[in-house]
Amino acid sequence: MSLIEVPVGPQHPALHEPIMLRVRADGEKVVDVQVVNGYNHRGAEKLGERNTWIKNIFLYSRVCGICNTVHAQTYTQGVEFIGGIEVPPRAQYLRTLIMELERIHSHMLICAVMAEVVGFDSLFMLIMRDREPVMMLKELVTGNRVLSDYYTLGGVRRDVDEVKKDKILKVLERVEERVKYYKKVFLEDFTINKRLRDVGIIKPSDAVRHSLVGPTLRGSGVKSDVRRDDPYAAYGEIPFNVITYDGCDSLSRMLVRLDETLESIEMVRYILKHLPQGPIAPKTPIRVIPKGEAFSRVEAPRGELFYHIVSLGGDKPYRVKVRTPSFHNIINGVIAYKDANIADVPVILTSVDPCVSCTERVLVIDEASGRSKVLRLKDLSRGLR
Repeated sequence: MSLIEVPVGPQHPALHEPIMLRVRADGEKVVDVQVVNGYNHRGAEKLGERNTWIKNIFLYSRVCGICNTVHAQTYTQGVEFIGGIEVPPRAQYLRTLIMELERIHSHMLICAVMAEVVGFDSLFMLIMRDREPVMMLKELVTGNRVLSDYYTLGGVRRDVDEVKKDKILKVLERVEERVKYYKKVFLEDFTINKRLRDVGIIKPSDAVRHSLVGPTLRGSGVKSDVRRDDPYAAYGEIPFNVITYDGCDSLSRMLVRLDETLESIEMVRYILKHLPQGPIAPKTPIRVIPKGEAFSRVEAPRGELFYHIVSLGGDKPYRVKVRTPSFHNIINGVIAYKDANIADVPVILTSVDPCVSCTERVLVIDEASGRSKVLRLKDLSRGLR
């Protein structure tokens, strides 16, 4: 065996975020892949200890630009649990509404990126064109197209009236029609099937053993979804199906997302039809949280998102620990590359929908004493200890 090492990234035409895969191959066959990250660390966890409870809603919404409302949901519901804060039913439904709109645009985005990665540029542009009205709906509901800043402790900041309801329903009719067409393309197009089918196999037992989550896990036939397993917001009252495919390959992972997009559209219709009456937020802002601890999790578009929040009482948290779905799927998902061709590596990485900005972690340890220490970002970038 004569092994060569091929670096894929950290800046690569097929990858949209800074991460490097050190691919070891025997000829064209991949033998091993090592993930090298650390290019995009922002210190959000440490910064959260200095901010007030309310200010942290804006900080943690910015952990990920694509799925920012689910980060706000995970953070706020944990804080609300510690503080014994009751969220009005209408606000719970509105939170669920915006999270499902976010799931729609997130899934459409990665399907478009996959089309681009395999060289199907026209399909990429068409999906991105049809995703744009969903971004418009997000702006209609929250006031912002990308970073919504929609949440507050105990509720949401904006309501939805009948005019907005009608607008959302009309737009989603068109989006549904297009997504059904794109599903047909992914199922029938020769190029997509040649590049995705039987590529990046992850057996169900391996998916569970390596703690994979979200569509990556469900693409291996494992029926696991936090919305069903541990309902939050209004999910306990909204009927929906947990989508799985048993192909265990890159195509199955993409088909899960396309079907989940259609499922989310149905969920939004149900939410708007059964939207409860009543307030959407507390009358006075909540600024102080008592001593306590919470474990909070939601089903983000990429899978289980987890926050561990500790309060010692007062207007700031003692600790906020964030574990994102991409942390598992990118690092542990290397099992999918074994025996694949080198040319399939970008396809397999895209099929797990990697989000690098929310995955980065840094721990600096003094080798002599074994103690960890905090460095300024400037010092860290210069390699100083």
